[in-house]
Amino acid sequence: MTAKRETGEPRDLDPLMEKLRDYMLEKSGSVEEFPFGPQVMVFRVVSKMFGLMAWEENPVVISLKCDPERSQKLREEHAGINGAYHLNKKHWHGLEMGGSVDFDLAKELMDHSYDLVVAALTAKEQEHVRRL
Repeated sequence: MTAKRETGEPRDLDPLMEKLRDYMLEKSGSVEEFPFGPQVMVFRVVSKMFGLMAWEENPVVISLKCDPERSQKLREEHAGINGAYHLNKKHWHGLEMGGSVDFDLAKELMDHSYDLVVAALTAKEQEHVRRL
């Protein structure tokens, strides 16, 4: 898959982009939106964000919600995990794929983000998500 740069030149996308997107959309109740423009995919459950993806970047960058203590530990262990761009860096981290962040770690952190968001939903919303 290719994307066009602002100059109009085509460029290759990160081959992991589609796998990451598909994995987030497999989550019960997950939807993809583009509220911040076409460059950023936003993944929500009910009305709450659990992931964002700068899909045109190569390597792709994903922002995910994370427990603050766990996030701090991950940032110390992985050069590819930092505070998320334009989000509360205490509760969100950004993963630059490749290097110290592989697909398995990304899946684990996508699950964690989704679980945190679902746990914060109302009981009625959680029941709705379980039925999907």
